Amino acid sequence: MNQAGDLTGLLRERFGHLSFRPHQEDVCRAAAAGGDLLLVMPTGAGKSLCYQLPALARGGSSLVVSPLIALMEDQVAKLQASGLRVDRIHSGRSPAEMAQAAQRWMDGELELLY
Repeated sequence: MNQAGDLTGLLRERFGHLSFRPHQEDVCRAAAAGGDLLLVMPTGAGKSLCYQLPALARGGSSLVVSPLIALMEDQVAKLQASGLRVDRIHSGRSPAEMAQAAQRWMDGELELLY
């Protein structure tokens, strides 16, 4: 594991949050440790962080599967604005854009691919 031991530091450094919301830290620690888990939380409770932070903590690249193009676009824009190396593949993008994102993923240039 890369930085999984210091999730709070990673939370501050990469996401700009001073602390976790309720239940996020336990979920992030379990995911960073490679555990299987199911998380059910209401909209706006911070579920996305519960896979984004452990993905970064474990190092390498992570693939995020989401059925919602608007959610992908929103999360990618926010993460890119925070300096993370992320991209997305979906039906609203041109074949050239999707091929470029796939190539960046295969070249290890991305932290997250949606």
